[in-house]
Amino acid sequence: MAQKTERIDDLWLRRFHPADDPALRLVCFPHAGGSATYYFQVSRVLAQHVEVMAVQYPGRQDRRTEACVDDIGVLADDLAERLSSWTDRPIALFGHSMGSTLAYEVARRMERAGTAPLGLFASGGRAPSACRDEGIHERDDEGLVAAIAELSGTDSAVLGDEEFLRMVMPVLRSDYKAVETYRHLPGPELSCPVHVLVGGDDPVTTLDEAEAWRAHTTAEFELEVFPGGHFYLVAEAANVHRTIVRKLKEWSANPPEAAAAVALGVRGRPA
Repeated sequence: MAQKTERIDDLWLRRFHPADDPALRLVCFPHAGGSATYYFQVSRVLAQHVEVMAVQYPGRQDRRTEACVDDIGVLADDLAERLSSWTDRPIALFGHSMGSTLAYEVARRMERAGTAPLGLFASGGRAPSACRDEGIHERDDEGLVAAIAELSGTDSAVLGDEEFLRMVMPVLRSDYKAVETYRHLPGPELSCPVHVLVGGDDPVTTLDEAEAWRAHTTAEFELEVFPGGHFYLVAEAANVHRTIVRKLKEWSANPPEAAAAVALGVRGRPA
C-alpha cells in the first residue's frame, strides 16, 4: 500500500469538507477551464457518504500565477504521484469532459502502482480511443469563445466580460490543447469498473463515443444517459449525486483486488 508520511496536497487537491476517518474518497477532476470549486456543491452534498477531493489544475484561481499544463500525460503523472499519499483509503475517480480523460490516465497509473481505484465515473467525455483534434485550441480568441458558448456551460454575461476573458483565455487554450493533442497509448486497460454519464443532447460527445468507453475496462461497464447537453450535470445534480452514491456502495461491496487490499488494511487497523 502506497502511503507517505507527508501529504503534498497543498496546491493540487482541495478538501472542502474534510473527514477525520473517511471510509473512502472521491477525487473529482474539472472540465477544460474549470477549477476545484466546481465540485464544492458535490462535496457538501456527499459529505455524509464520502470525502470529496477536488483537483485544482495550475493556472487558475489561487494557482493563477503558475504556468498552465497543456499535456494530459504530464498532468496525470503529477496527480498520480500526489494521490499516492492518499491511498490509505479506497479511492474512486470522477471526471467531467477533459476531466474524464485525465481521470482515466490517473487510474491507469494507479493500477500500475498496485492501488487500483474502486471505479471511474466518466462524465461528458469521449472515450480515450475516440478523442480527436478539432483545432479549437488554435482558433483566435473569438473562435475559442464561440466554442465555449456552444456548450452552454458558461453564462453569456461572463462571456461578454472582456477583462474576465483575458484572464481565463490562456487557461482555456491550454486545456483545449491538452484535450485535443491527447492520444490514447496502447497498454493494459482498467481492471476497475467504469460508469459513464452523458447528456442525451451533448453537442461534444455522441452516445457512440460515450459507449466506446466500454473497451477501456475489463470490469463492469455502464452507460447512463441524462436529459440535457454537455453540462447536463447542473440541472441533473440531484440525480447525478444519487448515481454516485449508488455506484460507490456497489463498488465498495465488490472492489477490484488492489482496492480490496487497501480496504482490508483500513478495516484491520487497530482502534
